[in-house]
Amino acid sequence: MAKALGRIFEINGPVVKVKGSNAFEMQEMVYVGDERLVGEVIGVTSEETVVQVYEETTGLKAGEKVEGSGAPLSITLAPGILSNIFDGIERPLKDICALTGAFITRGVDVKSLDEKKIWNVTVTAKAGDYVEGGSIIASTPETSLIEHKIMVPPNVKGTIEWTAPDGGYTICDVIAKVKTEDGTADITMKQKWPIKRSRPYTERQPISRPLVTGQRVIDSMFPLAKGGAAAIPGGFGTGKTMTQHQLAKWCDADIIVYIGCGERGNEMTQVLTEFSELIDPKSQRPLLDRTVLIANTSNMPVAAREASIYTGVTLAEYYRDMGYHVALMADSSSRWAEALREISGRLEEMPAEEGFPAYLASRLSQFYERAGYVTNTNGTEGSVTIIGAVSPQGGDFSEPVTQNTKRFIRCFWALDKSLAYARHYPAIQWLTSYSEYIDDLTPWYAANVSPDFMEKRAKIMAILQEESSLMEIVKLIGADVLPDSQKATLEVARAIRVGFLQQNAFHKDDTYVPLEKQNKMMDVILLFDKRLREIVKRGIVLSRVAKTNIIEDILRIKYTIGNTDIDAPFTELTRKINDVFDRIIAEQIK
Repeated sequence: MAKALGRIFEINGPVVKVKGSNAFEMQEMVYVGDERLVGEVIGVTSEETVVQVYEETTGLKAGEKVEGSGAPLSITLAPGILSNIFDGIERPLKDICALTGAFITRGVDVKSLDEKKIWNVTVTAKAGDYVEGGSIIASTPETSLIEHKIMVPPNVKGTIEWTAPDGGYTICDVIAKVKTEDGTADITMKQKWPIKRSRPYTERQPISRPLVTGQRVIDSMFPLAKGGAAAIPGGFGTGKTMTQHQLAKWCDADIIVYIGCGERGNEMTQVLTEFSELIDPKSQRPLLDRTVLIANTSNMPVAAREASIYTGVTLAEYYRDMGYHVALMADSSSRWAEALREISGRLEEMPAEEGFPAYLASRLSQFYERAGYVTNTNGTEGSVTIIGAVSPQGGDFSEPVTQNTKRFIRCFWALDKSLAYARHYPAIQWLTSYSEYIDDLTPWYAANVSPDFMEKRAKIMAILQEESSLMEIVKLIGADVLPDSQKATLEVARAIRVGFLQQNAFHKDDTYVPLEKQNKMMDVILLFDKRLREIVKRGIVLSRVAKTNIIEDILRIKYTIGNTDIDAPFTELTRKINDVFDRIIAEQIK
């Protein structure tokens, strides 16, 4: 089929209008101008075609040709993705830097993946096997941590006629031939997939297990499920990016996809520097061996921000199809929404609230709905968990992006400016955050951590809620007028806030805390609460407890007790707490 060919007649920033052909298709990838800039068809009429260009259009002139590719905007899927860093349309930035220097030149044509590198392939399928889209026919070690499973493309099914012997192959070499209804299909390690179309799976599974992050305020208070979706909204300086960095480093996903969408260049540099130095705690190998970075900084073409989000989630789905659990960090979806607003304005579309396009909600839903825990067509189970940062202007959570995001996620980690300025990190405000996965995950916590884990969580949340109410009184008349029972609540709440919710990312034992230790920390705090209320009922003044320094021992648990062999230290601390309160009670009786 002949490719469509038209001519530019109007240019408005990244939006280009084309005449001379009505053969262009919606969402078709096109090459714009003499430098063949990458673009996508976003509007078609009988008279003109509207193209969104993903590169800088400065210098583009009317009359230059626009050539269609005959296919939607797609990315290459094959070994070589991990440990790499791409721009929003899957161009490898390291290769571009070697070719053009520190700045990306327009129209640079670089292969997404190295087509000359030899991969050591083990072919697992054999002649006569029936295969269909997603069937695993071979594998190769992509990195020291991840075995890349080579799958039949989704649109191919039939019987294998021939397989290559085990050995070294490039991603373009044929490793199998499949007899289909239409002839013979050559199977290589490389396949293409449109970024705006979800990859197929057999069945979506119910949410039942958490994404363990090692961050106490998340795992114990507001857990996120594997295959779920969460948002981290917060104003400037509240720690959105650093919270996502912690999750990327420590969560128990097999693979991390980190998207820097419209972020500052120095932040992406920090990500690159940190991730290249980090060691994966589970394998003692470099963390980059299971990470792919997509960098679309704020000075890059605004239209490419939209593509970067879809590129990242497509890569995540590809590894999910292999049976891996993937965590996708999008930082930030607000910059992506701003790109939608800018392009919508150039298209002269009717604006909705705060100038955002009327289809903002549907675009957000299309993105977040690609999260899920699924059974793949090859019988494996995998998941994509999406964690999106939101950057509301002025920290106003009532703005459209935050409000529409809340409609499509079930876990909301609201960052608080006052907590961040008080150096309380993660600055997740426990009164405004929520997780709707609690009921789904309760059976898993009961079976794998403690039968009453969620009961303890509920008690701690109740204490924090009561403290919030009491603080309104304290602000008006001071804490001295409160009865001892309420003063006890404030003391326990301080132990929860400082000793449990606050976490030090730079301390070797506190940067990641296993669930077993989190559970025992809650046990200690609730024991302290129980014994404190016991002496209040006996009429003993709280100052007697303060003199014992037991509160400081509880606040220092996160530093004084490591993450291994924790039973004995916690048993000793429990004995010490009971001894202190027993002694106080005994002295009163005398």
